[in-house]
Amino acid sequence: MDPQNTREFKQEMPLPEHGKMTLEEFLESDLEGYEYVKGELIPMPAASAEHGIVSARVFLHLGLYVRENQLGEVVTPDTGFQVGERVLKPDIAFLSTAHLPEDLSKAFPVPPDLAIEVVSPSDAFRRVIEKAFAYIEAGTQIVWVIEPGSKTVTVYRSETDIKLLTREDTLDGEDVVEGFSCRVAQLFE
Repeated sequence: MDPQNTREFKQEMPLPEHGKMTLEEFLESDLEGYEYVKGELIPMPAASAEHGIVSARVFLHLGLYVRENQLGEVVTPDTGFQVGERVLKPDIAFLSTAHLPEDLSKAFPVPPDLAIEVVSPSDAFRRVIEKAFAYIEAGTQIVWVIEPGSKTVTVYRSETDIKLLTREDTLDGEDVVEGFSCRVAQLFE
């Protein structure tokens, strides 16, 4: 079968009635452009140009470091992760070699070690924070929420271990992506 025809088939797959389905149905459906949150399909709107540029910078800095040091995989926002009763698609995510599953043909059945969300003008900030806490609750070790408007990064380790970084600070991978660091300003220049 032609891959282009396969892509067209996936896009034409009808949504379930009332936008509800089970987690298992969502994992089998391969629906693009949605996240799954407790039975609800959440549409993923197109990101802004600024969001795309900042995401690309983070992906380049982190991805090159992870690849050079053979630490695992850094993936793009179309990759799903099972996070409790949700399937979320972080803007960028890191999964260590130790946590990579053998079957890569579906969404990751585990949360990422590091989840990165870049806030877009279309994002409800409350929803971004809810996602950060959902990642942490499911076992993600660290979450970076990058806010292009204020040029800041909020680092979540737990519901009480939260740190705000400004352009003057250095973002580092701590014990999750050991040795990785870059100036916060580099993400916005």
